[in-house]
Amino acid sequence: MKKILLSAAVITTATLALAEDVKVTPLTTHTEFGYIETNGNTKTKTFNLDAKAEKKWGKHEGKAHFDGQYAEDSGTETKNKYILELNYNYAFTDRFAFDYLVGYKVDKFSSYDYQFYTGPGAEYKAIVTEQHKLTLSGNILYSQDQGADIRYADAAKTVVIDYPNADNLPVAAIDYGKKDDYAAYRFKGVYDYQITKTLKFGQELSIRGQIDDIQNYFGYSKTSLSSKISDIFSAGISYKADYVNQPASDKEHTDTTLTLNLIMDY
Repeated sequence: MKKILLSAAVITTATLALAEDVKVTPLTTHTEFGYIETNGNTKTKTFNLDAKAEKKWGKHEGKAHFDGQYAEDSGTETKNKYILELNYNYAFTDRFAFDYLVGYKVDKFSSYDYQFYTGPGAEYKAIVTEQHKLTLSGNILYSQDQGADIRYADAAKTVVIDYPNADNLPVAAIDYGKKDDYAAYRFKGVYDYQITKTLKFGQELSIRGQIDDIQNYFGYSKTSLSSKISDIFSAGISYKADYVNQPASDKEHTDTTLTLNLIMDY
């Protein structure tokens, strides 16, 4: 499956990259940065970085997205997660485009050490007006999930026991982390509402799951509100929810993050 998807991507990209008059547009970036630190009775540090970059040349477009959070409580790490996604788009029309996605996610305190996914799909701009924008996309993916090893799980919550005769224990007694490879899908919707000239609302929803196991899926939601301060800077608030339908027994289904951000568009 992996070889088939990668071969299809190479062939499709080579076919689409025919000689044409290419109009290159400047690189555009969108960066949201949040930081909170408390001292005294409580000592906490929280970082949030959500950055996007896009560049177009002719009918081609490249996109990069990084979203990460890190937190400490009295010197103890309590959150460490990030996701990196890369997209290549080829526009057939003003609204419809071929899309190829590569994604890599790390979350130290989740059920997985990492998740990797890649595959072709399509993107459609369903609504394009001055006030409202709605973009829908779907991809067929090759996915790889590396399950977390309980021996290296959250040290603050896990007691590690050294078994002298571990080789003779039942398989269920030792979990060395399982790696799963499977065919998957990803559907995503991004909606933007320009309420006023300076006030903007955004909603992003996505679901990614295993094709032959409907119970193995992951959801993501981001709700945001931003207000322009200048041509480049804005102030914003965002609420993110990460959902895992089949987490480990000691993990929650949903992990949420609420942040206040300084936003820069350049």
